[in-house]
Amino acid sequence: MAQQAEATRAQVIGTVSFYLVAALAMVMANKWVLNTTTVPLFFLWTQLTIAVILFLFAHAAKVVSVPMQVDKSLITGLGPLMILNLIGLTSNNFTLKYVDASFYQVVRGLVLPLTVLTSYILLAARPSLHILYACAVVTAGFFVGIFLDGTYVSPLGIFFGLLSSLMTALHAVVMKRSLGVVNNNALHLSWYSNLITAVMLIPCILLAGEGPAIWDLFIGTGVGLGTFAWGSAITGSIGFAMSIASVLSIKVTSPITHMISSAIRGVAASVLGMWIFGDILSGGRIWAIAIILAGSIYYTWIKHVESQPQHKTGEYERVPLDSVEEGNATSPMSPKHSEGASRRSVAELK
Repeated sequence: MAQQAEATRAQVIGTVSFYLVAALAMVMANKWVLNTTTVPLFFLWTQLTIAVILFLFAHAAKVVSVPMQVDKSLITGLGPLMILNLIGLTSNNFTLKYVDASFYQVVRGLVLPLTVLTSYILLAARPSLHILYACAVVTAGFFVGIFLDGTYVSPLGIFFGLLSSLMTALHAVVMKRSLGVVNNNALHLSWYSNLITAVMLIPCILLAGEGPAIWDLFIGTGVGLGTFAWGSAITGSIGFAMSIASVLSIKVTSPITHMISSAIRGVAASVLGMWIFGDILSGGRIWAIAIILAGSIYYTWIKHVESQPQHKTGEYERVPLDSVEEGNATSPMSPKHSEGASRRSVAELK
């Protein structure tokens, strides 16, 4: 019994530590590349393509098993989710391009309130009064960071941050139907998300006029090619690893462990942004981050308390690490339980 408990603690520590380090590495590596590159869409495409290649290698080595067929019914069924995924990942990258790494969490701070709102409008999922209080706290933190801090924030950064938050919220709402298309297999959905989104990005890259800059990157002066290549390899590999690990995380994580991880990650991202990129960490930004974290922690605790009557005494609800931020920390008996586990694509957790 003691050995089993010890193994469980080791799994929890390992999973939480992995997501903490991986999420921070994704944000910092992406910011590192986006500070120098003029082809953000092509950068996203290389990340997704690397993840697809790693999926294929893992499939060939029988580490995982992913389907190779793509037909019209699959594309039709996953179409809405893939469109949201494309817009969401693109806006994620542009958000990080136009704002400091330390401010990224603030400018995307409305993910939780927007998810609760869209779930209520589209799914008639009525939130409790305490959940609304938590959303109000998070929203207040967002406005403190955007409007009450004297530090300049790019309007484009704010726009893409809001768009990214809205896409994440809508992504959570349409997840149930998308999981049904792949027989509720989160790993298969992650595989198709990377594959189909990579294909959809190709015309977007051409329409955005990145062709000449891509040519110059590889054939011309090659300025920033090393940074681009290393950043793509790092983020693509981390994204693939997180796709695999997300299937296991649901068994070993709880809202309480997420609460601790989220708080540490928020503070660490701000400190690393200031240290690595020389970001400005003003008093207003510190307050904004603290308020958003407080609201998120309060939400986590409320969802944990509300789930208790549906569990045996002393048990925790198991959820993937990113579910709380998306408003998906529901009971295992709820249809939403499997939604958070599948919200994995290569740049989703940046």
